[in-house]
Amino acid sequence: MEKKKLHAKLKGNMGFEMDLDGHKFITDASEEIGGNDLGPRPKQLLLAGLIGCTGIDVMSILKKMKVELDDLNIEVEADNTEEHPKVYENIHLTFRFKGKDLPKNKIERAVSLSQEKYCGVSAMLKKATPVTYEIVYEE
Repeated sequence: MEKKKLHAKLKGNMGFEMDLDGHKFITDASEEIGGNDLGPRPKQLLLAGLIGCTGIDVMSILKKMKVELDDLNIEVEADNTEEHPKVYENIHLTFRFKGKDLPKNKIERAVSLSQEKYCGVSAMLKKATPVTYEIVYEE
């Protein structure tokens, strides 16, 4: 079993600087609640991690399938609950593929494999809330 360890150092009111495999970044709260807005909110980074994880999977699978795209954009929307702890009560991904004569069956297979088998972030989030997706094709 591979173990991950991360260290965070306080950088002001509510900001924390972290080093992940040599990549430094800061998370912080908004100024409205006492932070200094030095970086993204931690919970939103979960959504960014989801996009990154599934995006890497999909592109890796499509590369193996020898599918060429002009572009891929992934959007995520999540609804917060009103009460504390405020959590995402659902998450929806939109995959926007751009290109000519795209092989829809291969693209749908790649997205499905990512969401159902390979994306660890999606698998973890699905234990807490529904994660749905749609695929949009643009010429």
